[in-house]
Parts: sequence; C-alpha cells; structure tokens
Amino acid sequence: MAMFRNMARALLTYEAIRTTEAKAKDLRSVVEKLITLALRDDLHARREAYKVLNNHQMVQKLFSDIGPRYAGGKGGYTRIVKFSQPRVGDAAPMVLIELTKRIVKVAEEKKEESATDEKKAETKAAAPKKAPAKKAAPKKAAEGEEKPKKAAAKKAKKAEEPAAE
Repeated sequence: MAMFRNMARALLTYEAIRTTEAKAKDLRSVVEKLITLALRDDLHARREAYKVLNNHQMVQKLFSDIGPRYAGGKGGYTRIVKFSQPRVGDAAPMVLIELTKRIVKVAEEKKEESATDEKKAETKAAAPKKAPAKKAAPKKAAEGEEKPKKAAAKKAKKAEEPAAE
C-alpha cells in the first residue's frame, strides 16, 4: 500500500511516470478513485484523499488543478502506453502511465517559438536582398595581437601629454 501511495503522489505530481506493467495496472485503480473523489469536491472526499496521499499540498493540487480537468467525464482518467523495450536488468515489460488530460508546457513554448520563427521567415522573404559585403583580409595572429596594443599605448601617451600641460 505504501508503494502505491508513493506512486500515486508521483503520478499526480509529474502527470506521467515510467513503471512496470503490473504495477501500472494496479496503480490505475488507486489514481482513478482519487480523481473520482476530486470530482465530488466535499470535505469527506478531501479527507479520504488525504488518507491515501498523506500530503495537504497534493490534496490541494488534486482538488484544484487535476479534478476540474475531468469534470463531466466518467472514468478513463489514466492511460497506459507500453514501451517496446523491456527493462534491462530483468526483462520486465515497461510502460508509461499518464493522466489523459495533461498540461504540457513544453509543447506550448515550442508552438510560440515556431510562430515567431515563421513571422521572421516571412519578414525576411518580404525584405529586399542586400548585396553581400566584402570581407576584410584575415590578420596574422602574431601581428594582430601586437599592433592594437602599440596603437593603444600611443593614444594613451597623447592623451596624457595635453593633460600635463
């Protein structure tokens, strides 16, 4: 029971976890009962959820964030996706158990970036093309390092002479 409490907390925190197939199938019933409690949203349901989660912040997240996502639905709050490769050590079949209505922040950021990239591409395509600028001849490393130092020293001496007068 302690393992399923920990796994339920992890699933509600990260909204997707990787585990073995047998554990995921048993965890599904625990998490779906918690989400059903969140849909009731009364004091008794909160206390029942606290018995399983043992964390006030997790109960708050369950009832304020996760529960309202599934309002109007009956069951089917989690999904199990099988991985093609078994676990390396003991060849146990691995799965990803996740909430069906996840909030994916990374995908939203990528969509925003792609929209701005498309706007930039349109702007570049509409702008007239400029002639390529001529490139300066590359400086030699030894000469390039010494000359700017000498020039800077000469400028510093000239700046000091008028101040001394």
